[in-house]
Amino acid sequence: MLELVETNPKVGVQESEYQRLLGFPKNYVMRGRMRELVDAARRWYAENGRPWFYARQINTLDLTAGKLRVGETEFSSQQLHHQFAEAQADSVVLVAVSAGRECEEYAQQLWRESKPDEYFFMEMFGSGVVEHLVTVASGRICGWADQHGAAALPHYSPGYSGWDISDQIKLWNLLRQYGAPCFDGKLDVLETGMLRPKKSLLAVMGITRHLEKARSLTRLIPCEACALSDCQYRRAPYRHAPPQIEDVRTLMSHALENLHSGNPLPVLNPGAKYTINPRALGKWSQERLRLEFSPDGGVAVGFRYEGTTCSNMGRALEYDYHVRLAPPEDQYRILEMHCAPAPGDTGHPFQCECLNAAAALRHNLAGEKPLLGQPLNAVFNWHREYNPSGCFCDRARREHKWGLVLEVIHFALAQRETAPAHGQAEMILE
Repeated sequence: MLELVETNPKVGVQESEYQRLLGFPKNYVMRGRMRELVDAARRWYAENGRPWFYARQINTLDLTAGKLRVGETEFSSQQLHHQFAEAQADSVVLVAVSAGRECEEYAQQLWRESKPDEYFFMEMFGSGVVEHLVTVASGRICGWADQHGAAALPHYSPGYSGWDISDQIKLWNLLRQYGAPCFDGKLDVLETGMLRPKKSLLAVMGITRHLEKARSLTRLIPCEACALSDCQYRRAPYRHAPPQIEDVRTLMSHALENLHSGNPLPVLNPGAKYTINPRALGKWSQERLRLEFSPDGGVAVGFRYEGTTCSNMGRALEYDYHVRLAPPEDQYRILEMHCAPAPGDTGHPFQCECLNAAAALRHNLAGEKPLLGQPLNAVFNWHREYNPSGCFCDRARREHKWGLVLEVIHFALAQRETAPAHGQAEMILE
């Protein structure tokens, strides 16, 4: 039985990996201000960072009936189930890593002090620490597996393709079941599946004793996404970085654009390609949207949607959307979202789906929370069907409306971010 507990692992984020996270070309040479920011982030973390990782093997793995169960916990990822089934995995190793709370707290302090460059480089170094810790933990697990005539599969995390981030809660509960003392005060998982501190990662690695499977199927070799240098257990060269849960692409591009300017670092892209006409976005943001800002920068949002039923003479209906967003330094991550008929609305009972299966429609409206736990910018990577019908009778129509609401919110907040930078009056929405 494998159990790893590292409360103060040595951190050595490779320069090439840090440059990749910063968005610089592979052969770019850091000079001047860039070099100062890189060195300052490394120096601060070396003196103040508190990284850690934990890993625990679980022998109870059940793949029957198309389900993926670890212990008594069932997970939703069909992609992970297929990987384990194909490799004939017979156990798993649960992994938790974190760059520590100190890293996130310091980055937020830099943001509050209006130091966007220092904030960005610290944020990216924290991401580099998490990747490094996963690499080190994976190397240790690979070494243990090799000594026991087995092979480790690539790590996979909730939030990766094909695995809903809400399963992060289940994985966290399973980890604490076996290693609770190791996590005291070090990590929390919110209802959305978000981790606190955010520079952390929960993952699962399969273990198989069918070595020929691991060798013949290249996608089952973790080495290609592992940057650990001089590893004696390497079975393939390092080719690509592991996927990232945290969406930092927009943050990266804007930070680099503003590196030598005094402008505040915008979180939302004002040049985003909306699916809705900007004129409509502006009109709806003024007439239908309410934004309330909390002292920490979080946002409570209300939006009133007006449409008509698809039958019964096209009766008018109104629905209220409520969304709660994290502060801008957390990329306006979506913390809460729900939709329901507006108080006093008399049109929604006449929707055909409400007449056919009212309870099912209410259940779907309450349970559908697209992009929950993701940054607001993620709405532009969400592939949904264009279906502008006014009613809420099927999922495609409901998703279209959620997309509309999130784009209006994005538009209003992006305008609010950029207006002061252009010397314009700030948009106040109440």
